[in-house]
Amino acid sequence: MRFKLETAAQGWLTHPFLVPREFRGWLTDQGSLTHRLRQRCGTFSVRPVRIGFLRPNRDESAVLQLRPDEQAYVREVLLNCNGKAVVFAHSVVAASSLRGPWAAVTGLGSRPLGEALFGDPRVTRGCLQYRRIDARHALARQAAHAGIAVAGELMWARRSLFTLHGHPLMVTEVFLPSVLEVKGEAGRGKGRC
Repeated sequence: MRFKLETAAQGWLTHPFLVPREFRGWLTDQGSLTHRLRQRCGTFSVRPVRIGFLRPNRDESAVLQLRPDEQAYVREVLLNCNGKAVVFAHSVVAASSLRGPWAAVTGLGSRPLGEALFGDPRVTRGCLQYRRIDARHALARQAAHAGIAVAGELMWARRSLFTLHGHPLMVTEVFLPSVLEVKGEAGRGKGRC
Protein backbone atom coordinates (compact mmCIF):
# COMPACT_ATOMS: atom_id res chain seq x y z
CA MET A 1 0.00 0.00 0.00
CA ARG A 2 1.34 3.44 -0.93
CA PHE A 3 0.92 6.35 1.49
CA LYS A 4 1.30 9.95 0.44
CA LEU A 5 1.52 13.07 2.55
CA GLU A 6 -1.02 15.67 1.58
CA THR A 7 0.33 19.13 1.03
CA ALA A 8 -0.60 22.79 0.72
CA ALA A 9 -4.30 22.32 1.36
CA GLN A 10 -3.39 21.51 4.94
CA GLY A 11 -0.61 24.07 5.15
CA TRP A 12 2.26 21.60 4.77
CA LEU A 13 4.84 22.54 2.15
CA THR A 14 7.06 20.20 0.17
CA HIS A 15 9.81 22.77 -0.30
CA PRO A 16 11.49 24.75 2.52
CA PHE A 17 11.62 28.04 0.60
CA LEU A 18 9.61 29.87 3.30
CA VAL A 19 11.65 28.45 6.19
CA PRO A 20 13.90 31.14 7.69
CA ARG A 21 17.58 30.59 6.96
CA GLU A 22 18.49 30.03 10.62
CA PHE A 23 16.10 27.05 10.85
CA ARG A 24 16.66 25.65 7.36
CA GLY A 25 19.64 23.45 8.23
CA TRP A 26 17.70 21.83 11.05
CA LEU A 27 14.54 21.25 9.06
CA THR A 28 16.05 20.01 5.80
CA ASP A 29 18.64 17.57 7.17
CA GLN A 30 17.64 14.07 6.00
CA GLY A 31 19.72 12.32 8.66
CA SER A 32 18.82 11.33 12.18
CA LEU A 33 17.88 14.33 14.33
CA THR A 34 18.75 12.27 17.41
CA HIS A 35 22.26 11.66 16.08
CA ARG A 36 22.72 15.31 15.15
CA LEU A 37 21.64 16.53 18.59
CA ARG A 38 23.82 13.97 20.36
CA GLN A 39 26.85 15.24 18.43
CA ARG A 40 26.19 18.83 19.51
CA CYS A 41 24.90 18.51 23.08
CA GLY A 42 26.93 17.83 26.17
CA THR A 43 23.91 15.95 27.49
CA PHE A 44 21.07 14.70 25.28
CA SER A 45 17.86 13.26 26.72
CA VAL A 46 14.33 12.35 25.76
CA ARG A 47 11.45 13.18 28.09
CA PRO A 48 8.14 11.46 27.31
CA VAL A 49 5.21 13.79 27.92
CA ARG A 50 2.17 11.99 26.47
CA ILE A 51 1.94 8.42 25.22
CA GLY A 52 -1.06 6.28 24.47
CA PHE A 53 -4.06 5.69 22.26
CA LEU A 54 -5.43 9.03 21.16
CA ARG A 55 -7.19 10.52 18.20
CA PRO A 56 -4.57 11.83 15.76
CA ASN A 57 -4.70 15.35 14.38
CA ARG A 58 -7.09 15.62 11.44
CA ASP A 59 -4.40 15.85 8.76
CA GLU A 60 -2.57 12.86 10.24
CA SER A 61 -5.64 10.62 10.10
CA ALA A 62 -6.07 11.36 6.41
CA VAL A 63 -2.45 10.53 5.57
CA LEU A 64 -2.44 7.34 7.64
CA GLN A 65 -5.78 6.33 6.09
CA LEU A 66 -7.53 6.20 9.44
CA ARG A 67 -11.17 7.05 10.04
CA PRO A 68 -11.57 10.56 11.54
CA ASP A 69 -12.75 9.04 14.84
CA GLU A 70 -10.19 6.21 14.91
CA GLN A 71 -7.57 6.25 17.63
CA ALA A 72 -3.90 5.54 16.99
CA TYR A 73 -0.81 5.15 19.12
CA VAL A 74 0.59 8.64 19.75
CA ARG A 75 3.93 9.35 21.37
CA GLU A 76 4.93 12.89 22.32
CA VAL A 77 8.35 13.65 23.74
CA LEU A 78 10.68 16.56 24.31
CA LEU A 79 14.21 16.27 22.96
CA ASN A 80 16.49 18.03 25.42
CA CYS A 81 19.96 19.43 24.89
CA ASN A 82 21.89 20.20 28.07
CA GLY A 83 18.66 20.10 30.07
CA LYS A 84 16.74 22.46 27.77
CA ALA A 85 13.91 21.39 25.46
CA VAL A 86 14.83 22.08 21.82
CA VAL A 87 12.35 19.90 19.88
CA PHE A 88 8.81 18.70 20.54
CA ALA A 89 8.44 15.36 18.72
CA HIS A 90 5.06 13.84 17.92
CA SER A 91 4.72 10.39 16.32
CA VAL A 92 1.61 8.52 15.22
CA VAL A 93 1.14 4.93 14.11
CA ALA A 94 -2.06 2.97 13.43
CA ALA A 95 -3.01 0.55 16.19
CA SER A 96 -3.05 -2.31 13.68
CA SER A 97 0.64 -1.70 12.92
CA LEU A 98 1.54 -2.27 16.58
CA ARG A 99 0.74 -5.96 16.22
CA GLY A 100 3.24 -6.15 13.41
CA PRO A 101 6.28 -4.18 12.30
CA TRP A 102 6.02 -1.28 14.75
CA ALA A 103 5.42 -3.40 17.90
CA ALA A 104 8.62 -2.16 19.56
CA VAL A 105 7.48 1.49 19.46
CA THR A 106 5.32 1.02 22.56
CA GLY A 107 8.31 -0.02 24.68
CA LEU A 108 10.65 2.90 23.92
CA GLY A 109 10.10 4.81 27.15
CA SER A 110 12.74 7.55 27.26
CA ARG A 111 14.80 6.05 24.44
CA PRO A 112 14.78 8.04 21.18
CA LEU A 113 12.61 6.80 18.33
CA GLY A 114 15.25 8.05 15.88
CA GLU A 115 17.66 5.29 16.92
CA ALA A 116 15.10 2.64 16.00
CA LEU A 117 14.15 4.31 12.72
CA PHE A 118 17.65 5.02 11.43
CA GLY A 119 19.15 1.86 12.90
CA ASP A 120 16.94 -0.47 10.85
CA PRO A 121 17.87 -0.69 7.14
CA ARG A 122 14.37 -2.00 6.32
CA VAL A 123 12.81 1.34 7.33
CA THR A 124 12.37 3.84 4.49
CA ARG A 125 11.75 7.53 4.91
CA GLY A 126 9.43 9.52 2.70
CA CYS A 127 9.63 13.16 1.71
CA LEU A 128 9.94 15.91 4.29
CA GLN A 129 7.20 18.50 4.58
CA TYR A 130 7.41 21.84 6.39
CA ARG A 131 4.98 24.10 8.17
CA ARG A 132 4.96 27.21 10.32
CA ILE A 133 3.12 26.54 13.57
CA ASP A 134 1.38 29.20 15.61
CA ALA A 135 -0.54 28.97 18.87
CA ARG A 136 -3.79 28.02 17.06
CA HIS A 137 -2.38 24.84 15.53
CA ALA A 138 -3.04 21.49 17.21
CA LEU A 139 0.69 20.77 17.47
CA ALA A 140 1.23 24.05 19.35
CA ARG A 141 -1.55 23.13 21.78
CA GLN A 142 0.05 19.72 22.26
CA ALA A 143 3.45 21.34 22.85
CA ALA A 144 1.82 23.68 25.39
CA HIS A 145 0.42 20.59 27.14
CA ALA A 146 4.05 19.42 27.38
CA GLY A 147 4.99 22.64 29.15
CA ILE A 148 6.33 24.59 26.16
CA ALA A 149 5.29 28.25 26.18
CA VAL A 150 3.87 28.94 22.71
CA ALA A 151 1.83 32.12 23.16
CA GLY A 152 2.88 34.49 20.41
CA GLU A 153 5.65 32.14 19.26
CA LEU A 154 5.98 31.07 15.65
CA MET A 155 7.68 27.72 15.38
CA TRP A 156 8.67 25.60 12.41
CA ALA A 157 7.86 21.93 12.06
CA ARG A 158 8.69 19.15 9.67
CA ARG A 159 7.08 15.79 9.19
CA SER A 160 7.69 12.62 7.22
CA LEU A 161 6.48 9.07 6.94
CA PHE A 162 8.69 6.16 7.87
CA THR A 163 7.55 2.86 6.39
CA LEU A 164 8.34 -0.68 7.49
CA HIS A 165 6.85 -3.63 5.60
CA GLY A 166 4.21 -1.34 4.08
CA HIS A 167 3.12 0.11 7.45
CA PRO A 168 3.58 3.87 7.93
CA LEU A 169 4.60 5.75 11.05
CA MET A 170 4.37 9.54 10.93
CA VAL A 171 6.95 11.62 12.77
CA THR A 172 6.50 15.37 13.24
CA GLU A 173 9.19 17.47 14.87
CA VAL A 174 8.47 21.00 16.08
CA PHE A 175 11.70 22.97 16.38
CA LEU A 176 11.59 25.27 19.37
CA PRO A 177 13.44 28.63 19.19
CA SER A 178 15.97 27.22 21.68
CA VAL A 179 17.30 24.85 18.99
CA LEU A 180 19.11 27.86 17.52
CA GLU A 181 21.32 27.89 20.62
CA VAL A 182 22.64 24.42 19.72
CA LYS A 183 25.95 24.88 17.93
CA GLY A 184 27.21 22.93 14.96
CA GLU A 185 27.58 22.93 11.22
CA ALA A 186 24.69 23.41 8.81
CA GLY A 187 22.50 20.47 7.88
CA ARG A 188 23.78 17.77 5.57
CA GLY A 189 22.01 15.38 3.31
CA LYS A 190 19.50 17.89 2.09
CA GLY A 191 17.14 16.12 -0.19
CA ARG A 192 14.20 17.06 -2.29
CA CYS A 193 11.32 14.81 -3.29
